[in-house]
Amino acid sequence: MVTIIVATTTDPASINPATALLAMPGWLPGPSLLQDIKSFTNRNVRLLQHHKGIVEEDDLDLRWEQATGEVVDEVIFFSKHTAVSNRPALTVHPIGVPHLREGDVPPQGGRPGWAAPPDPRIGPWLRHLKQIAQSHNLVPEFEITLEGTHHGPVTTKPTMFLEIGSTAEYWKREDAAQIIALLVWEGLGLGGSEAVGTWGRENDKNKVLLGIGGGHYAPRHMDIVLKEGVWVGHLLSGYSLPMEDPTQSKANENTDSIGGTWKESIKAAYDATKLAFPGGEILAHLDHKSFKSWQRNAITAFLGEQNIKIGKPNDFV
Repeated sequence: MVTIIVATTTDPASINPATALLAMPGWLPGPSLLQDIKSFTNRNVRLLQHHKGIVEEDDLDLRWEQATGEVVDEVIFFSKHTAVSNRPALTVHPIGVPHLREGDVPPQGGRPGWAAPPDPRIGPWLRHLKQIAQSHNLVPEFEITLEGTHHGPVTTKPTMFLEIGSTAEYWKREDAAQIIALLVWEGLGLGGSEAVGTWGRENDKNKVLLGIGGGHYAPRHMDIVLKEGVWVGHLLSGYSLPMEDPTQSKANENTDSIGGTWKESIKAAYDATKLAFPGGEILAHLDHKSFKSWQRNAITAFLGEQNIKIGKPNDFV
């Protein structure tokens, strides 16, 4: 089983962490089995470098398996982050566009209705990233945060993005690149220490947070995920839950009468999270204040129909 790390030479927030990671001990050139993609190997880790946009190379996990015969366990992407606020940030998030309909064109890669299994390391690595950034004095200048599930590229194996934001000035910051490289080095146990956030049989029946609602940076969900021992799957922000108000009176809360792709989005995110955490108990965590009452009632009813339990903050710790 191998971990694939993906970087692109077109993005300083992607190639700089890759370069910093490759400067650490143990790396060897790997096979150039995929067209125009260099590879490097270190223990059970494969770092791939390509020259396209980070969301443009689909199915790198399956293509690597077909080319090498190695089984891919997870995929980790390095990327820049953009934000209206321009605030410096280091972010971690799962990927997918589960709310898009067939025929829609995803603005940043992916496939309509698809959500990659979220890498189980997302929660533990967010906490570890915060510790490393604090110890290197990047906090409070940089915000350490989750992001909601969004964009591509298409993958099949558990996946996460690690991003540096939010402007060209910060994308090029060598100290931020070093922090991301160190997170991966320590997180995957490449230095010989125990890897961080490995999901295994000992985690059987652990609870996993499926975030529903709220803004892009998932503040209510993040309050829980920052607590030690919490596992997190997909995070569906409000924009990933399109809901059409069925009536002016809002009295009819039958889930069938509420249009939009919100149900498909929840189902895809739940199924992908369940796949990523075998044996885990997936609990939906709702950002109640982000919904109108008719939305909250409809989502709660749909979760009941799907036998998806709802968790409160204390259920996860």
